[in-house]
Amino acid sequence: MNCPSCGAPMHPHGDTLVCDFCHNVVVPDANDDGVIVLDEAPGQSCPICSNLPLMQATLAKLPLLYCSKCRGMLVSMEEFQTLIDALRATQRGSVIQPSMDHGDLNRRISCPKCHRPMEAHSYAGPGNVVIDSCEPCSLNWLDHGELARIAQAPDDRGPDADYRDPDADRSDDQATASDSSDDTFGSLGWKLHI
Repeated sequence: MNCPSCGAPMHPHGDTLVCDFCHNVVVPDANDDGVIVLDEAPGQSCPICSNLPLMQATLAKLPLLYCSKCRGMLVSMEEFQTLIDALRATQRGSVIQPSMDHGDLNRRISCPKCHRPMEAHSYAGPGNVVIDSCEPCSLNWLDHGELARIAQAPDDRGPDADYRDPDADRSDDQATASDSSDDTFGSLGWKLHI
């Protein structure tokens, strides 16, 4: 995206885009899924839509890669539970989810990062979904709606298992170092340069 003020290139910074030249800040609107789409992720294509590039995006202030066509999401395994907890914290009640489609266990897609086959498996938590994982790259692929099904499903962990602040377990030094890093999306295989 180019800056609406001066026309220079803009780059992602958290949930915003910042102009390289005039330092203008643009806050993109979230789409219907609550995803804020920021910029193209270089070199990573959607495993469902083939050659369509994935987009750098955020959901609940956490980084992910997103396909604008099929609306699938590539989420770092390290951020996956935090993302689910954040989405559950904003839910009002839960919805009983339909049975999973066992045919999804036979699907074979390639990891957008390493291009090796991802493992299709039943998600061990609530939601009755099949997710695709790449253990070597530490990534999970979720088709459109699967993350919402997980977040909206009844959870037997109880009300005290709701969202916890991801910074709560970090020391002030770790939080400061992490917050000032330009590597917000590093676990997904790409870096931000601001």
